[in-house]
Amino acid sequence: MSKRITQKHKIDRRLSVNLWGRPKSPFNLRKYRPGQHGQKHAGKLSDYGVQLHAKQMLKGYYGNLNERQFRNCYHEALRQKGDSGENLIGLLERRLDTVVYRSKFVQTVFAARQFINHGHVKVNGKRVNIASYLLNEGDVVEVKDKSKAMAVVIEAQKNQERDIPGYITLDEKKLTSTFIRVPQFAEVPYAAEMQPNLVIEYYSR
Repeated sequence: MSKRITQKHKIDRRLSVNLWGRPKSPFNLRKYRPGQHGQKHAGKLSDYGVQLHAKQMLKGYYGNLNERQFRNCYHEALRQKGDSGENLIGLLERRLDTVVYRSKFVQTVFAARQFINHGHVKVNGKRVNIASYLLNEGDVVEVKDKSKAMAVVIEAQKNQERDIPGYITLDEKKLTSTFIRVPQFAEVPYAAEMQPNLVIEYYSR
């Protein structure tokens, strides 16, 4: 089990925010950082500290990305035309594990990666077990027939905490979703305020 998964319940308190908008987030009960000195008042952050916090929030939101993977997303965002911050968000939202999470096939971004790795997902009719697989516009993501009766899938579909964003269409009966288009940053339903331009500044320094 990766270190990121074993620490997922600490992320909200460490970043001082309810990152995914979960009603049961530990930050809702203890709005201070974990550890012996967690309740001490933190001083004003430097420009670097503000940029680092923005990077940690965005990277943490997508659950399982390590620093190398996230930095690679940044470099790819720079290579693309247009605003680098928008490009970065577009790349993160094109990831298969993100779309599986957005489609409510599972309840968390952590579960999405595991669900894909275990072979429960198809893209355009073919099994894909790579969570970082980048979808293109019009790609169809589906839960395998044998996996549709899994408890995690049924529970996720009943969950009313999240809505399906407008750049994904879902067929609830067939458990298939279509990635319509790469979203703009303003369209992405983050539960906490994200600042991708500060992330670009952090890596550009």
